[in-house]
Amino acid sequence: MENGISWENSPDERKEYAGFWIRFAANLIDAIVLGVPIFILSMIVLFIFEGVAMDPNYQPTDAELLAFAGGYFVFVIFAALIGFLYFAILHSSKWQATVGKKLLGLKVTDLKGNRISFWRALGRILAMSFLSGIFYIGYIMAAFTERKQSLHDMIAGTVVVKSSLLDSN
Repeated sequence: MENGISWENSPDERKEYAGFWIRFAANLIDAIVLGVPIFILSMIVLFIFEGVAMDPNYQPTDAELLAFAGGYFVFVIFAALIGFLYFAILHSSKWQATVGKKLLGLKVTDLKGNRISFWRALGRILAMSFLSGIFYIGYIMAAFTERKQSLHDMIAGTVVVKSSLLDSN
């Protein structure tokens, strides 16, 4: 098997790395899973502020504009935190996968095929967010590397494998 490797902890078992497109599809599913609730919440907040802003007699003070900007900043930080926790908790869970990866039969493991810790998973998502997004080069690397690793996988010492070849948990 071209994409397979033998793991040190189970030499007879072969794993197949997940390629670029299936990982892309999993990330698309995760974007929907995370994006829909955050979008709904942001629309609720927007409608609340829009109701006030639609009053032609209303002139917001500088303090109110600053409060709105501060509230928006808090919302953005909250949404990012939810995203980071979503990936870190699920990648380090028994599933070893986000909803998107689970639906497509993928798992995130360390280089020996073991479940990763919460801290490694958090480091992986932080690296993904801050480094791999630059011109998407970090993601595109998965199409050309031997282990199909993206930049954040290399940094975190992880691989994404097809779970159909793993234990059926």
